[in-house]
Amino acid sequence: MKTLLAVAAIAVAAVTFGPAAAQPAAPIQMWRLDCGEIQVSNLDVFSDTFAYVGQKKTLTDSCYLIRHGENYLLWDSGLPGELAGKTAPPSGPFTMSLKARVTDQLARIGVRPEQVNFVGISHNHDDHLGQAADFPKATLLIGSEDYEATAKGPSAARLAPWIKGGTKVEKIDRDHDVFGDGSVVILDMPGHTHGHQSLLVRLPRTGPVLLTGDLYHFTENMRRHGMPSFNVDRSDTLGSFDRFDTIARNLKARVIIQHEPDDVAKLPAFPQAAN
Repeated sequence: MKTLLAVAAIAVAAVTFGPAAAQPAAPIQMWRLDCGEIQVSNLDVFSDTFAYVGQKKTLTDSCYLIRHGENYLLWDSGLPGELAGKTAPPSGPFTMSLKARVTDQLARIGVRPEQVNFVGISHNHDDHLGQAADFPKATLLIGSEDYEATAKGPSAARLAPWIKGGTKVEKIDRDHDVFGDGSVVILDMPGHTHGHQSLLVRLPRTGPVLLTGDLYHFTENMRRHGMPSFNVDRSDTLGSFDRFDTIARNLKARVIIQHEPDDVAKLPAFPQAAN
């Protein structure tokens, strides 16, 4: 009888304190933000096999705010904020413009910069880390090699709050579960840069969403597995293509190519959120 009672007590404890009694999943929402526009006069820079000779295209530059309970992650930070309301002079085949800073967009939904707990950077190009310094209290989540390269390079000012010290940096070398419950996971996808990352967000109603970073730049580029001429490692990129596509199939995920206007339109227009 004592043994039975002990077993019963353990069972009760397991129900009370174990996984079955875990706290309800934190509410998750995701907003897409307009972080700029890029006119490309020579689309063939996105192919090392001459796939887009003579073609032009307008790309978007999108960022994302994810709310997890009371916490916020900003994924990518767009073109430099000083471009707001302006169009920059052409830089090679690229002409970039920005309508509004990320902070001004977040103000529309009542989110202040100091409320953003994490800034996740897919990679260290200026159209993705341009406004990161507007969130100096946030923990920076970035590929370790991309962080080190930026700290020594011409874009170091974009990450000044973290390079100067006093603000936390998590340098990531593999997949990273941001909130510890599998709902928001940074995926290691090297090749475009050495520390390039994509993002998996599991929304309660929409289901799994995969944000590419710059693994892909537009739909045709994804279909052909086009290799931008400026990627740092061809073999790593091909491996990341395969991994990303397999994850998308296995999870039946909604893929958002962050520079593709048609893909960005798969999510609600700001200030509405995807749930």
